[in-house]
Amino acid sequence: MLISAAVSRAANEPPAITEIELDSPREDEVLVRLVATGVCHTDLFAAHLVPLPAVFGHEGAGIVERVGARVGKVRPGDRVAMTFGSCGRCRHCHDAAPACCEHGHQLQFGGTREDGSTTLSCASERIHGSFFQQSSFATHALGTERSVVRLPDSMPLELAGPLGCGVQTGAGAVLNTLRAPAGSSLAVFGTGAVGLSAIMAAGYANLGAIIAVDIDPERLELARALGATHAIDARDGDVVERINDIVRGGVMYSIETAGALSSLNESIVCLARRGVCALVTVPNLGEPVSFSLLPLLTGGKRLVAVLEGDSVPDVFIPRLAELYLAGHLPFDRLVRNYAFADVACAMNDAATGRAIKPVLRF
Repeated sequence: MLISAAVSRAANEPPAITEIELDSPREDEVLVRLVATGVCHTDLFAAHLVPLPAVFGHEGAGIVERVGARVGKVRPGDRVAMTFGSCGRCRHCHDAAPACCEHGHQLQFGGTREDGSTTLSCASERIHGSFFQQSSFATHALGTERSVVRLPDSMPLELAGPLGCGVQTGAGAVLNTLRAPAGSSLAVFGTGAVGLSAIMAAGYANLGAIIAVDIDPERLELARALGATHAIDARDGDVVERINDIVRGGVMYSIETAGALSSLNESIVCLARRGVCALVTVPNLGEPVSFSLLPLLTGGKRLVAVLEGDSVPDVFIPRLAELYLAGHLPFDRLVRNYAFADVACAMNDAATGRAIKPVLRF
């Protein structure tokens, strides 16, 4: 079928909306008509990782139009969020850890189905799709049965997309990865969509001191409104000392979402003995960085990586939707809406920080 999609052809140029062709769903695939899709920071650097030309987007939400013969989880007319891909066969998928799927990197960043075929084309040109097994910067997307999740009927589709990645990652870091108990202390470095989702989840989980760290006063103010008990402007320096003034001996948990070397160091040093730092992103797209391991060794501290909030999407995404509907996770306060035609503007606003969570509306 012919669809409209935002096609990226060069790493340093915005995508252009183009009419291209989308395959029919195979036996394990689901065709979704998009209602909205979030813009995530991963979309901003994806063109450096995925073969071009390509269609990005991985926080889609919409309505199922067609399903393959082997799909039993959803049917046409169902309202779904789209999320990351996983194979369903490897040891990690069988161990309820699909975010650590052995084929996960290929499924998210390979630009193809698992068998290497592409879902998109333009005349005789191959367009790379299947980004996070969806490529939702388009009017329609193909997902697999594992990458779509049914939503509660009362969950607004125009808001549901970020549940598939950004909100899932931040909230999951607190509720799934760290499993921070009530009354414990937490410092969150970075108050973008992921960091603020972590703060909201921490408030829901009744943590004690919830400390937001950033360099943007308006975002720190929003963090307080969403559940942070303290806010630290990192521009004023002495971040670790100020955290220790709030929680003597350091916090038990920290989450690093800022992707800066300074905050990576501080998120480890600020921990109490036996504390745990959850690492959501890394500086400079994973380029080598220099930092000391001594703070980990001297206090029995731990550094753990977080992939997609360690979520089992069929379980966790509906839970997040119910938390939103109950008023515990008001992530709509992070959202700024854009028309699909303004995808380049939305991506630029995400890159410059003018918008916390842009959402494209179809």
